[in-house]
Amino acid sequence: MSTVTTNVDSARQPQPARPVPKELVHKHHACQVLLKDWRRNADGTFSIPVDWHRATDSFAPLFGHISPALLVETVRQSFPLLAHVGHEVPLGHHLLWDEFRYTCTPSALRAVVQRAPQDVELHVTCTEAQYRGKRASFLAFDIDVLADGVPLAHAHSRFPVLAPAVYRRIRPDAGDGREVMARAVPLPPPLPHQPLGVAEFHDVALSPTDRPQEWLLRVDVHHPFYFDHPVDHAPGTLLLEAARQAAQELHPRLTVIPAGQQALFSRYVELDQPCTVTAEPAGEDDAGRPVAHVRMVQSGQECFRSSLTLADAQQR
Repeated sequence: MSTVTTNVDSARQPQPARPVPKELVHKHHACQVLLKDWRRNADGTFSIPVDWHRATDSFAPLFGHISPALLVETVRQSFPLLAHVGHEVPLGHHLLWDEFRYTCTPSALRAVVQRAPQDVELHVTCTEAQYRGKRASFLAFDIDVLADGVPLAHAHSRFPVLAPAVYRRIRPDAGDGREVMARAVPLPPPLPHQPLGVAEFHDVALSPTDRPQEWLLRVDVHHPFYFDHPVDHAPGTLLLEAARQAAQELHPRLTVIPAGQQALFSRYVELDQPCTVTAEPAGEDDAGRPVAHVRMVQSGQECFRSSLTLADAQQR
């Protein structure tokens, strides 16, 4: 394996299509594609215009702010897009989230809801790339999110890229996504949705238990966003949202929005086994904002952990 660490990749750039084909962002329904186009800049970075008008049904504002789930999904769609068009990764290959983190400015997320910006864009830099031949086998990106030129958030992610045959070797028992979804654990009851800031009960990712600061992960395989297409595990976007909801549950008398989140994905969360979510306060950051640590454990093994820095959603 050869390793290249660079901000400029040398892969061939195909002519973009408008809108971005759904296959390039790993979606089945075109209405869920949030990216409009892409272009390679002279310095090797990419600029990706975003269409958030499509997102009104799936991503209602969170306590008057742009939903963190919308922010995360917008950034996530840039990963497969640039893997395919910028790094010669064939369709059908798997991107495995290893590490993901973002920071945002809550006041800017509130302003976006109030003013409906005309120009939302991602600026993406490849910070690390490893190749097997011409095809990338590992990628890392830095992503800046801007609205009408105003910075909203900065994100970073690292992920291996696996060919289908390799993926089948490491997950020999997973099988076809439809079959796995059919044997998912029965959907447990949700927490009340209003305190979590979500519009509908089907967006609740946690189920109560009789233990304090502990919940069951609630995986609705019929959810139109998280399960837009058959998959054999709980999507990473669902785990990130469940962590946010757990952090909110730690502060039932407040409404909080993540000013930052760091996450490590260590194992797949399987659909046919229950997954326990625990959260605990972890002090404050330098600005005095509370920090929460969230863990997800399945069959005695940690699958996911996240640290969230929380801002008061009522603060202007």
